[in-house]
Amino acid sequence: MGGRAGARLGRKLSLPGGSMRLLRLIHTPAVPERAPRVLGVDEFAFRRGVRYGTILVDIESRRPVVVLPDRTSDTLAGWLHDHPGVEVVCRNRASAYARAVKEAAPQAIEVADRWHLLRSFSLAVEKTCHEHRPCLQKYAERAQRAGPRMSAQEALPPTLIVDRVVRRHEEIDRMVDVGYPLSEIARRLGLDRKTVRRYRDSSFDVLLASARDRRNVPLDRFKPYLQAEFAVGNTVATELYQQIRERGFRGGYSPLSRLRTLRDGTAVPAPAPIPASRTITRWIMRPRENLPPRETHALEQVRLACPDITNTRNLARAFADLVRHRRGHLLGEWIRQAEGRDLRSIRSFASFLRQDIDAVTAGLTLSYSSGVVEGHVCRIKLLKRSMHGLASFTLLRARILTPP
Repeated sequence: MGGRAGARLGRKLSLPGGSMRLLRLIHTPAVPERAPRVLGVDEFAFRRGVRYGTILVDIESRRPVVVLPDRTSDTLAGWLHDHPGVEVVCRNRASAYARAVKEAAPQAIEVADRWHLLRSFSLAVEKTCHEHRPCLQKYAERAQRAGPRMSAQEALPPTLIVDRVVRRHEEIDRMVDVGYPLSEIARRLGLDRKTVRRYRDSSFDVLLASARDRRNVPLDRFKPYLQAEFAVGNTVATELYQQIRERGFRGGYSPLSRLRTLRDGTAVPAPAPIPASRTITRWIMRPRENLPPRETHALEQVRLACPDITNTRNLARAFADLVRHRRGHLLGEWIRQAEGRDLRSIRSFASFLRQDIDAVTAGLTLSYSSGVVEGHVCRIKLLKRSMHGLASFTLLRARILTPP
């Protein structure tokens, strides 16, 4: 219970003793002289972002062995030197733990945790999907234009912002081709040098997407309807406000002050909706048989929009198959395929796997994993919460190593 809480309970039980005396009576369970045959290693936070420790767990008995005061390679290597006998080490991707094992227990088989591998790969997939959002946006806009044709009254007019971006892009491109420096272009056009540099270094599609993204979000869904009403002469703001309220608008009346821009034909049209990068990643990483038909169709539309996302999906399905069915003998071929694709984040992930190829192959072949260690890390979080995060290292270590 800790010092003060234990002292209060002791008084109830007629057992005299102060809080410090009770704390001194807490003894850390004895650490065995030899390390367990299968050892799990992971980090935990004493204080997130400031101080971390290391917990060592016997994978076979599922019990914690020792708690180290930091997560450096020297501390772990020193403990492994003093406690020989480890044959298998289950760890995450931390390079400090890898160095410690190679230094102090070179005979041990290192096993990279499969959950951490899938987690790291899903982050690489999400980065790839985010990098290719312009492809999805262009495809969605083409599909929107190819849909049912709208009448002249329902057509959305071009915006002043888009016209300005097109004009500036043409002027800056022309002056760059002539050979003007950035400072001279900025002086002639009355722009900041950073603005000129962005127009020079960014593609026209990116600039156009940025211009179209400057919109009043609450009115996005109702702008086509408002444009059509203006076209037929209905410009009374109170009537229009009541009409869009009946159609589901939940904003206040103040956003309608921008209706003047709609009347003048300068309102920014709402862009075609595209799925979020994290949503696409979830579709890709889930097993195919567990994906609902609606999400399967949405993923097929994304694949049609961007061939690179199709390649990412194929690599993700292959890697998930390696992990879930422990086909480590195929890892080298998968790495070669990933490195041959023009996908920066996926290639970076594949390069990291190649640097730690033995541990990853063992993780995709053997049955050992760090799941037991992750369970003890969650238990540490509960212990810290029960002690309000104020326990010293000695007390927290005693609570961790005491069987629940």
